[in-house]
Amino acid sequence: MMWAVKRGHPAFLLSLLLAVAASAAAPGAVQAAERAASVVLEELTSSELRGRIEHGATTILVPIGGVEQSGPYIALGKHNVRAGLLARMIAQKLGNTLVAPVVSYVPEGSINPPAGHMRFAGTISIPDATFESLLEATAASLRQHGFRDIVFLGDHGGYQQNEARVAAKLNRAWNKAGDARAYALLDYYEITQTAYVADLKKRGYSAAEIGLHGGLADAALMLATDPALVRSEAMARGAKPTPQDGVRGDATRATAELGQLGVQRIVDTSVAAIRKQLQDRAR
Repeated sequence: MMWAVKRGHPAFLLSLLLAVAASAAAPGAVQAAERAASVVLEELTSSELRGRIEHGATTILVPIGGVEQSGPYIALGKHNVRAGLLARMIAQKLGNTLVAPVVSYVPEGSINPPAGHMRFAGTISIPDATFESLLEATAASLRQHGFRDIVFLGDHGGYQQNEARVAAKLNRAWNKAGDARAYALLDYYEITQTAYVADLKKRGYSAAEIGLHGGLADAALMLATDPALVRSEAMARGAKPTPQDGVRGDATRATAELGQLGVQRIVDTSVAAIRKQLQDRAR
């Protein structure tokens, strides 16, 4: 009976086939729609981006990371992953804001002879002038496409002043046209060295434990953003690294919950600072 009905109703057969095809295509269609609504520039088509800019999305964040050693228990891509994720969170909270690709190549000190982090395998360093030129060209490209507020977010302390110099240079060059402005959002990094450290101290963690590099604060932020980049089991069983191992601090008691305190501080502080900058410019 079922076979007779199907043979006698070609329209039903066609609709059934179309429904099956639509069902099979649905995951891809949903994914495409999600990408079109993304805040990440790289996930948009050129036409989608143009439409977003025309509808007022003229603020863009340029996250800056780096490839840098953090001892035996935190992966080299720490800054890149963290900067990209936090920039997306900031953009989503701001609204009408996009996120440029993460700048992954940054100054890390002398290559030959190696100094600082360059003494440890995997760190990549470029000259200050090259880094600043890279930021300048990135911002100029974004301005050309219609972005009017271009914000540098640096996840690493070593190049904060480079960001500030580039923003000042761009604003001098753009001042006459008055169509765009660059910002070095130093608050993004500074809050991790001030209020976040204070939060951890209030919970009983010492300055020596919190550390300056690869310690509790650093590891906690990574556990809250991408735990796969922290070798937690090895850290629990292994020896505590020292400055000779590229670490200043003790990450043993780090948790994602402690890291979330820092994430919230960074996002809230950055959003408030960017909103103020945009309001000041609009006056």
